[in-house]
Amino acid sequence: MAAPGIGLGFKPAHAEAALGQAVPGLWLEIHPENYMVDGGPRLALLDALAGAYPLSLHGVSLSLAADEPPDAAHLARLRAMVDRVQPVLVSEHLAWSTRRGTYLPDLLPFPRSHAALQRVADNIGRTQDALGITIAVENPTHYMPIDGHDYSEGEFFAELVRRTGCGLLLDVNNIHVSAHNLGTDARAWLGSLPLHAVREVHLAGHATDATGLLVDSHDAPVAAPVWALFADLLRLTGPRPTLLERDGNVPAFGELLAEREHALAISAAAA
Repeated sequence: MAAPGIGLGFKPAHAEAALGQAVPGLWLEIHPENYMVDGGPRLALLDALAGAYPLSLHGVSLSLAADEPPDAAHLARLRAMVDRVQPVLVSEHLAWSTRRGTYLPDLLPFPRSHAALQRVADNIGRTQDALGITIAVENPTHYMPIDGHDYSEGEFFAELVRRTGCGLLLDVNNIHVSAHNLGTDARAWLGSLPLHAVREVHLAGHATDATGLLVDSHDAPVAAPVWALFADLLRLTGPRPTLLERDGNVPAFGELLAEREHALAISAAAA
């Protein structure tokens, strides 16, 4: 399981503030693709972060749901990073973003079919074999219904966990956004997932477009319904390593630490 406590998604703009103080219980999550270089300032920053805080690696490009195996060269670079920083967790998304060497700038959905289950399980297995560790897989955000499902999302994740031994990275904002967009109940959705397999939790903000659709934008503070759903989750699971994500309109490091205090209070109440 990832480091205990509440972590923050790291942004280079916060390097001086993060490295200039010791924050009890803080851990950081990075996108490994930003540090897959042979040297220079990015790698030096990575080494400094790894020396100061526990790190979690959250990938965005393995394309586990694609109809082809993850890129072997990419897996080799990721394994080198795992060996270098000894992360507490490596995670990826239940989505696809590549096809025949072309990378698409999004994490795309797919029908949860019998064939897709076998394909994703095989790709998780290849990834875990290449890295020498088990990984966690994040539940996706949904914006509209798609046809062709043989499994609910909870059934699909439960079977992935059973077949591969992987864990679940549970993004609470994704559940809230998806339930709103598809017109379903967020708490029922939460209860359908294999919560025993949760190894890390994500919290983030979202936006609302002109049609009322919620967008997983990561550019705002966590909304009140997401905080409430987070508290519901921890009442079921107990405290879990939890990350606050902010990828747009990124505030000062101190403001993120203040939001982190709210997550710490909810986690303490669950304990």
